[in-house]
Amino acid sequence: MLKLLFWLSLLLLLYIYAGYPLLARMLAAFRPMPVNREDGYRPSVSIVIAAFNEAADIRATLENKLAQHYPSELLEILVVSDGSDDGTDDIVTTMAGEARCPVHLVRQEPRQGKTSGLNLLIPRATGDIILFADANSHWDVNAINYLVSNFADPDVGYVTGKMVYANQDGSLVGDGCSAYMKYENRLREYETQLGSIVGVDGGIDAMRKSLHQPLHADQLPDFVQPLKVVEQGYRVVYEPRALLKENTNDDSDSEFSMRVRVGLRALWALKDMSHLMNPVRFGLFALQMVSHKLLRYLAFIPLAMFTITTLALAPSGGFYSVCLFGLIALYGLGWVGRRNETPGQNLSFLYTAPYYFLLLNVASFKATLAFLKGEKKVVWNPRKG
Repeated sequence: MLKLLFWLSLLLLLYIYAGYPLLARMLAAFRPMPVNREDGYRPSVSIVIAAFNEAADIRATLENKLAQHYPSELLEILVVSDGSDDGTDDIVTTMAGEARCPVHLVRQEPRQGKTSGLNLLIPRATGDIILFADANSHWDVNAINYLVSNFADPDVGYVTGKMVYANQDGSLVGDGCSAYMKYENRLREYETQLGSIVGVDGGIDAMRKSLHQPLHADQLPDFVQPLKVVEQGYRVVYEPRALLKENTNDDSDSEFSMRVRVGLRALWALKDMSHLMNPVRFGLFALQMVSHKLLRYLAFIPLAMFTITTLALAPSGGFYSVCLFGLIALYGLGWVGRRNETPGQNLSFLYTAPYYFLLLNVASFKATLAFLKGEKKVVWNPRKG
């Protein structure tokens, strides 16, 4: 039985992190579904931003959106202030009087969270395409052009751009996060060729307004809204030319807190949209949902099982001993990296990769425990997780 559990856990881990990406790449090469983009396509667009106490960043964010190379007559910006009390509203109002396109402020009181804010904001948008931006996100000046070019394809309902993390201080968790996003973005390229991607960034997304559906306050819009688009028979695709630059968290506590919060909301989203994991109804996308999201969030289970069975079987020697040395290296390098985590100190990928891998799995474990207890997260401080 121990040997069976050992091999099952090992094969499952290999599938989650390497097997599924390889499978997606092969399937994409075998039956590609290209997106019929048209770079000259110019629909009317509405940029929506949910903000809570973002006085330090909201001006730069609005200036960034107003600097987009997109016709003013086809552009509007809407900001929902979620009970902000730090002057965010005044900054938005002042900038609205100077902007080259309409800028609207809507106040949500009392504070109810990002999802409720978007539910309030989007019905007021006039654009054919809704663009989602974070209150501290900075887009490349051609981001809108690249995003909307995908909607020339009538089968496309939702588009996500490419998040590029800036990690100027060389922090351990920042380097790990940057590497993880490169891995995710490559997987999104393969999934786009399959039809639809499973996960999006949220800070540089676009969707047809006609497909938008209001969500419950506790639902994760970056996860559930794209799934609602797939449910309606449209594609969710990745546009690597539309760039979003965002700073990574510079300490592990903030990153861990954020990963737990996102993991908890993602698990509830998987429960709410579990019907999409029915292969009879949704075919290949059901496999993608299970492989890319469900198994990824539950990967700590085969990791723990593999660790326990390896410890029990290592005295037998051979391959089991090799695996034990591998685990010692994984946990040891992760521990050394954590002990030496100092902003500004550039640690080798030899430390950052094991550390971030373990951080993600421990965060998923904590999120799963909270999910099993019935906990939900509706509002939070976005700057600190």
